[in-house]
Amino acid sequence: MNTIKIKDKEFTVSIPEENILKQVKRVADEINRDLKDKNPIFLSVLNGAFMFASDLMKNINIPCEISFVKLASYEGLTSSGVVKEVIGINEDLTGRTVVVVEDIVDTGFTMERLLDQIATRNPAEVHIATLLVKPDKLKVDLNLEYVAMSIPNDFIVGYGLDYDGFGRNYKDIYTVID
Repeated sequence: MNTIKIKDKEFTVSIPEENILKQVKRVADEINRDLKDKNPIFLSVLNGAFMFASDLMKNINIPCEISFVKLASYEGLTSSGVVKEVIGINEDLTGRTVVVVEDIVDTGFTMERLLDQIATRNPAEVHIATLLVKPDKLKVDLNLEYVAMSIPNDFIVGYGLDYDGFGRNYKDIYTVID
């Protein structure tokens, strides 16, 4: 499908699944190389990062664990700027290497809040792996070590990303048509 309709918006394919998977594999290879002796714990941010985390983990070949955290900051098409924790971190992160797995970093406020929470748990180190980043929208200085792709400041859906809860199930990434 080249175009889809979700609620009142139309979207067109901007990143095909084949391109996504190629970049996810590249990120996994970088993590495998950099963290080979670290036994990391991956913290996947739900709901949006579930597809990225799944495909990433299929390509991780070092000893590791995965868990999930859920934060919310989006309302409709834009970030609300207010982050509220929905499901917290239950694992002991003391002395651990943590890799936060995120679907998209735009303003950076959600990631900053999560990093603050993780820091209170005394990890040895924290890394960020994100499928997408919107560099023109970033308002927080973050060390984004593992980035699959940089994209323009457009609203997108698919591959885990949603519009009011819909559209996460598409294998490609779609951009809203103005």
